[in-house]
Amino acid sequence: MATVTPRTLSGFMELLPRDQLKFERMLSLLRETYSSYGFTPLDTPVIEAAEVLLAKGGGETEKQVYRFTKGDTDLALRFDLTVPLAKYVAAHYAELAFPFRRYQIGKVYRGERAQRGRFREFYQADIDIIGDGKLDVLNEAEIPAIIYDTFTRLGVKRFQIRVNNRKLLNGFYAMNGMSEKAGEIMRTVDKLDKIGPENVRQSLINDVKMLPCKAENVMDFMAVKGTNDEVIAALERYRGMDATFDEGLAELKTVVKYLADFGVPEENFAVDLTIARGLDYYTGTVYETLMLDHPEIGSVCSGGRYDNLAEYYTDRALPGVGISIGLTRFFYILSEQGLLSGEGGDAPCDALILPMTEDLSPAVAAAAELRKAGLRVQLYTEKKKFKAKMSYADRLGVPYAVFLGEDELAEGVLSVKDMRTGEQQKLSPAEAAALIRADAARRAAAALIKE
Repeated sequence: MATVTPRTLSGFMELLPRDQLKFERMLSLLRETYSSYGFTPLDTPVIEAAEVLLAKGGGETEKQVYRFTKGDTDLALRFDLTVPLAKYVAAHYAELAFPFRRYQIGKVYRGERAQRGRFREFYQADIDIIGDGKLDVLNEAEIPAIIYDTFTRLGVKRFQIRVNNRKLLNGFYAMNGMSEKAGEIMRTVDKLDKIGPENVRQSLINDVKMLPCKAENVMDFMAVKGTNDEVIAALERYRGMDATFDEGLAELKTVVKYLADFGVPEENFAVDLTIARGLDYYTGTVYETLMLDHPEIGSVCSGGRYDNLAEYYTDRALPGVGISIGLTRFFYILSEQGLLSGEGGDAPCDALILPMTEDLSPAVAAAAELRKAGLRVQLYTEKKKFKAKMSYADRLGVPYAVFLGEDELAEGVLSVKDMRTGEQQKLSPAEAAALIRADAARRAAAALIKE
């Protein structure tokens, strides 16, 4: 039989054990944070009936969907976590309590051209709050608090949550006679960070077919800068000119007003009129989050308010607000730029027990005792020389190696070696557990991301 060369398809990420442990820690931190805000975990099928998944149809997304048949059934892999959520809420409406708050972390699939930092299979981490008929704007004010808490727990310090409101933009375009082109304008302006102001201005004129004076009005509006209070004060001069604009301004002021109450420092939050989110999907508040020292990464967390989550599955109005983190891309870029810290622990266990006697019973008992103390413990049982055992410990990156030989058995102790410093000491099992547990707690509290 011919040997098949093992390979990973382009656009799919496989991690070595140490990086996988860092990724799992990121997942764990996200779950803990989202749970602390009362979000319930949700898991939906990776495969859906194509007619359900593609109910909206059309657009670039449908071209990227992995679609196949099994027998007579037309199936597709989910391309995001929002459409499955819409189906889920519509299907289980009578069984859910609203507002329905869920988080979901899972893989999605898009058949786009694989390139650096872009994947065909990748993890998304989403949270959404879904209302029944109505959803109070205060939920939109809570989202920045969740973003702030999430990235603070990950270890990011210099980041900024940028927020805008689509109603402000729609109202501004309406008062300037641009409503018919509002969607095109927003999608064009959304490229400001990528192509710059001058190219956006030319695109508005050449591609959107706007008069130069109209394009200039748009660019002047987007150029409003300053503190949050200064930007809102500048927007006040438009009050009374359009009802939609006034509604958006009131919502934006509410979001800003509650920031301090939710514990978000002003340096981590900015009103930015250039934020539009290119999707017509959003109808109110929109968010993007940037790492200030690494703007080249782009938005690491984005989302916003939408009026009707499940319009393709039910007649009920189900407004919501949500955000999403593209975890695979985020992790890949952090790793590529050397921003992932190893201090949080990238070993599969807290201690590796290395028996030094023929009879393994004492080592088995010691491992069990340390596990009862809440430690992750691996027992090495291979009949290898001491050098090979230590080499294995080094390759795993374990913080502690625990030796148990005849001398230790006679004294009723464990020899505990700190693999990072080389320091070795004899301790009782209880003392060894306390030492390793304290170190494990310190490592668990360490930031995942370097500053």
